[in-house]
Amino acid sequence: MDVTYVCGHRNPDTDSIVSAIAYAALRNALGDNSYVAARLGHLNDESAFLLKRFGFQPPYFLHTVRTQVRDIDFDHPPRLSPTVPVSHAWDTLQNNPGLSVLPVTREDGTLFGVVTAGGIAESDMSSIQHPEVQSVPIFNLLSALEGRIINSDENIFETISGEVVIALPTAGSPLRGVRSGSIILCGQQEDVLQKALEMQASCIILCQSNLAEKYLGISSRTCIIATPCDAYRAARMIYQSIPVSRIAQTEDLVSFHLDDFLDDVREKVLESRYRSYPVLDEQDRVVGTLGRFHLMRPKRKRLVLVDHNEVGQSVPGLEQAEIIGIIDHHRLADVQTGYPVYMRNEPVGSTATIVATMFQEHGIMPGEALAGLMASAIVSDTVMFKSPTATPRDRRIAERLAHIAGLNLDDLGKEVFSASQAGDKPVDVLLKTDFKEFHIGGHALGISQITSMDSAQLLERLAQFREAMAATRAEKHYDMFILMISDVLREGTELIFEGDAEIIRQAFGVDQITDGHLFLKGIMSRKKQVVPALAALWG
Repeated sequence: MDVTYVCGHRNPDTDSIVSAIAYAALRNALGDNSYVAARLGHLNDESAFLLKRFGFQPPYFLHTVRTQVRDIDFDHPPRLSPTVPVSHAWDTLQNNPGLSVLPVTREDGTLFGVVTAGGIAESDMSSIQHPEVQSVPIFNLLSALEGRIINSDENIFETISGEVVIALPTAGSPLRGVRSGSIILCGQQEDVLQKALEMQASCIILCQSNLAEKYLGISSRTCIIATPCDAYRAARMIYQSIPVSRIAQTEDLVSFHLDDFLDDVREKVLESRYRSYPVLDEQDRVVGTLGRFHLMRPKRKRLVLVDHNEVGQSVPGLEQAEIIGIIDHHRLADVQTGYPVYMRNEPVGSTATIVATMFQEHGIMPGEALAGLMASAIVSDTVMFKSPTATPRDRRIAERLAHIAGLNLDDLGKEVFSASQAGDKPVDVLLKTDFKEFHIGGHALGISQITSMDSAQLLERLAQFREAMAATRAEKHYDMFILMISDVLREGTELIFEGDAEIIRQAFGVDQITDGHLFLKGIMSRKKQVVPALAALWG
């Protein structure tokens, strides 16, 4: 079953992380056992604390949804050892129609080379011009010939070498012109056998011959093999008993890894002439092969977006993914699909509120730990219901979840916001912790938000914040970069900005701005108060 990733936005906050976990749990509880919670960034302190507090592991870190080799239904052909005979490789190809390439792997599974039907045929044809073999392992030869050694047990043979000669009946002396050290194939010709022994042939192969019983147990430096094959077949099988490593292509190999992107793979395939390519895992072990036809209709990663519906806030490669659902409480943005999808967007203070409502609609009660986690996300995203985005429904759902978890909401709120204290973290880290990028009316806007119970402590680092913000604004070419330090106790926000001060004055109707910052009483929400105010100016 294909995996469906449930992911929130980049630089995820607690609502984004928890909503992904909760929605994946809901779908899996309903029998869709393929939903996996994912995240698009590192956990902030608050989210990390709450996951540990309620016993959850961080969601899977999803770096991209660009189509990768691992998303393709590539082939999984048998993998051969370099020591197997060529005959085995040929039989494997014949028994697997449609395969054009077999990977040859070392004992640790890494790629040694590849063998093709064309390569086997080329080797077989070359044996006509050069009818000899070198150092063929005796086990390979016996396997290919279905034969047995009739020498005495004292005679040990490891490899066989020499020119291959089929000795036909002749009127004169047998084996005239045959060199010592050759491989002689004969039938019932005892004179040939005796001559071959005298001239110290490398090997005598008795084909469908009764002489094997007469000479059974003979002690000789010449290896004598009895085979049920006729002479012609035996001769061909000698060439096919060489190790496949000798004919495998080992140089200029083109292979791909599971994490390679299909866009890059296509370019390399177009530049090469091969029909099939080995696929390797993270340890360079062979896991399969892919052909050109595999690239024509690849599967796309399946996604459910939670807590966002804006391309700039979503996972890289979104255009290559299959979006099957969106669950959000923000404004409708620019995520587009080529087909209808499940969409649920409600004007509440937290996406976790929507997901908890879906639990209720399906008649499923979340466990204590998940209920506590969802209640925490609602408290976090609504700033203890002081945010203007908070609704009576948020409070009602949070109270139900807290009751299931056996928690007090006020105490939970103190835990949540105590966990997100900035401490001595570098300002660039704080600016990235809860950051979102917006594009409104041709303007680029970046907004970071820090929720605190002591904004005065953070304002002591005002100069550091402004310096880092100015650098980021220049690097990203933002028209405006804003930092919101939202104070839970003061129920307002210290707004620090880099950009045109006149825009801030008009957007929020203020006159007094000191050193690039001002306090906005009652402003707690980025999506419902700050972004709309700027959007009204920029159109």
